[in-house]
Amino acid sequence: MSSRLSEAYKTRPVHLHHRHLDITSLQELPDSHAWSQVDEYSAAAGGLRRGDSFVSENVPVIDLHDPNVLQLIGHACKTWGVFQVINHGIPTSLLDKTESTSRNLFSLPIEQKLKASRSPDGISGYGFATISSFFSKLMWSEGFTIAGSPLDHFRQLWPQDYANHCDVIEEYDKEMKKLAGRMMWLMLDSLGITKRDVKWAGPKGKFEDACSAALRLNYYPACPDPDRAMGLAAHTDSTLLTILYQNSTSGLQVLKEGNGWVTVPPIPGGLVVIIGDLLHMMSNGSYTSVLHRAVVNRSKDRLSIACLYGPPTSVQISPFPKLVDPSHPPLYRPITWHEYLGTKAKHFNEALSSVRICSPDDSNFNDDFVCFPRKKA
Repeated sequence: MSSRLSEAYKTRPVHLHHRHLDITSLQELPDSHAWSQVDEYSAAAGGLRRGDSFVSENVPVIDLHDPNVLQLIGHACKTWGVFQVINHGIPTSLLDKTESTSRNLFSLPIEQKLKASRSPDGISGYGFATISSFFSKLMWSEGFTIAGSPLDHFRQLWPQDYANHCDVIEEYDKEMKKLAGRMMWLMLDSLGITKRDVKWAGPKGKFEDACSAALRLNYYPACPDPDRAMGLAAHTDSTLLTILYQNSTSGLQVLKEGNGWVTVPPIPGGLVVIIGDLLHMMSNGSYTSVLHRAVVNRSKDRLSIACLYGPPTSVQISPFPKLVDPSHPPLYRPITWHEYLGTKAKHFNEALSSVRICSPDDSNFNDDFVCFPRKKA
């Protein structure tokens, strides 16, 4: 599956002409990383500015052992597009080992990390976030993406000590895929979707046997001027869902309609589940693909590990027929993940609008995109 995911990413090459700086050693914020309050950032964030105040409303925390878990997840998906889970079954020891490997990786000299750089048309390896090409300023972060086996890249990073790190990442990847498949069924079950409705879930209905996943390790060093820096610019995920582990330093924020930016505080042992664009389409717009970002800290560094989970790259994704009726027509045309990655590469946060079924009198109609008219009944 991961090889096909890598092939899909070749449709969205990232060409950046920036020199890699060792931002962990900088005492001042360079101009290349200085974001103003009114430039690209405010546009990417839907018009909100960097200095806007945050609200104290809390992102839902859901115990997966709660007898009302389906109702709680359904409500969180509709109203937030993000929630945290506890009692998820991922051992704390595995989370700790994976964080340790990630810290070890990012603490390597920059020259060593660059030996495992991601190619412009690839997905795996060290480098800038793929969304960096949409912005003139750089983000205060480092990243390392793993799709498939990390063996080749880890041999370059740790020539004498790669085996243990490989084992840790492969175990983490395996357990995260299991949890992602479990979360998919909980979210679909809350919509009334059954295994008969999802042919591509595999013969046993286990998504992890059919779906693709990649891991993204993110490191945000302490920043000398955090008010003018951006860890990761506002975006939605091109996935079904993303499962995020974050260490004890806050930084993840989500945009809550009518409220503004809300911080998702780290919970010991907790994991963040973020709804992606494809699940938003499948739910016919019922579940929110949430805009989120990462801010940085003056005195503390931050680490996060994202499991990016999507369908087989060739499967047509569209609203479930059960969720469509005369009062609720389909909002999105069918599209594969492979095709959508290309659309995202072109339109970024407008990608959902570009595949929406609309008419010229639709409030979501945009002259910049091809409009896909609804079929008459």
